[in-house]
Amino acid sequence: MTSRSRRAELFTGAEPDPRFSGPADGDERRMLVDFLGAQRATLELKCTGVDTELSRRSVPPSTLSLLGLVRHLADMERRWFRRVLAGQDVRPLFSTETDPDGDFDGAVSGPSAVAAGWDAWRSEVAFAERFVTEAPGLAVTGHDEWRGTVSLRWVLVHMVEEYARHNGHADLLRERIDGATGL
Repeated sequence: MTSRSRRAELFTGAEPDPRFSGPADGDERRMLVDFLGAQRATLELKCTGVDTELSRRSVPPSTLSLLGLVRHLADMERRWFRRVLAGQDVRPLFSTETDPDGDFDGAVSGPSAVAAGWDAWRSEVAFAERFVTEAPGLAVTGHDEWRGTVSLRWVLVHMVEEYARHNGHADLLRERIDGATGL
């Protein structure tokens, strides 16, 4: 007789999940960075082992896909950390004014599209991590046309929320691809 596994064990096994090992008390910056890091790691985990299926759409007419999420989150990292907080004059990588859903609509199949999505995401995450490490504090601010003045603290909290919401989408997309479920 086989015992039933918890849904979370299908991705991480029975070992403790290293994504959520940060402090539960103490330094605010470290906690926020750890929470965001755990959400980023969750996105990667949800996409592990399905490179050829990353562009598979959820259900018509939606263009939602795992690759679309990777591209979208690359653009969100770029927007909040490069454009808003660092003040760089950069445009989104995958969306335009004429194609605001280009991050999802342009997420097509093929190894080069998958590699480009991951390369962009990793580059933007690396920039964001450097920015946060080098920032003198969480009160550093930038200007956003949507929110006005925002602090690094607000951006970190917002990015945790952004990833958490989209990781919920990733759960369903991954389950549709191969039945894998979990954290």
